[in-house]
Amino acid sequence: MKNLSIDGLRTLVTVVEVGGFAKAGELLGLSQPAVSLQIRRLEDLLGCKLFKKQGQRQVLNQYGELLLPQAKQMLQYNDAILQQFTSESVTGRVRLGIPSEFAARILPAIIGDFVSLYPDVALEVKSRLSKHLLSVSRQDQFDLVLALNEELESVSHPIFMRDQLVWVGDLNLAKKEVITLVTAPEGCIYRRRAIEALQQSGRPFRIVYSNADLTGLTAALKEGLGITVLAKNTVPSELTYQEHTPQLPELGEIGISLIKNTQESAHAVNKLAEFIALRLA
Repeated sequence: MKNLSIDGLRTLVTVVEVGGFAKAGELLGLSQPAVSLQIRRLEDLLGCKLFKKQGQRQVLNQYGELLLPQAKQMLQYNDAILQQFTSESVTGRVRLGIPSEFAARILPAIIGDFVSLYPDVALEVKSRLSKHLLSVSRQDQFDLVLALNEELESVSHPIFMRDQLVWVGDLNLAKKEVITLVTAPEGCIYRRRAIEALQQSGRPFRIVYSNADLTGLTAALKEGLGITVLAKNTVPSELTYQEHTPQLPELGEIGISLIKNTQESAHAVNKLAEFIALRLA
């Protein structure tokens, strides 16, 4: 009797959720070859390929699409059994503040797994610009904050991981005399870094579209209205990005901070903070 590998199924689901083998490896703490090996072993066990090539990307084929919901269900059963026998009871309410790109791209799977493991914890998730999330005047609104932080050596808000900033969208637009930008409103770190980099490199630009919501920005980028800047691990799978391109200036790294602001429901807050840190870093 053959047995499916839970690690293999988790790798498959993560590759799909984060939009690529390299990103899945970063999230799972595996190299890209190790992720590919996990998928290949799963395919060998099932006797069929699970992915097909679509442009430069690997996407699920018909067998992969068939397996995906069953894989998710098996992972839920696996995690629920482990929680029942190995996890202590955790209760309380946690108010989590996160930037919109994390809310849309990375956090759904993580939060879903956390709720499955700790069903007695009530989560309230709100999206804000990182500038607002780190504001002292707003700290009483959140028990836990995940935010972008430009101060890589910050003492008050320590960095627990770093990510590369990348140019996102149709980069052929960078060949034009005036670069068109699609950005979040004033106060967004990505917006400021894009503007500063272009100004320092002497490239003329103009902002043609502004939207605080990542879904709106993604639609504008897919329509070719302009390009934008995001942290590499938050780039939606349907968009292309480039770390290094001769037409555009380097952007550097951004820090990511995870800050606890309250002693209420401290055990639940600590558990969620630990869960997010382990899954992201």
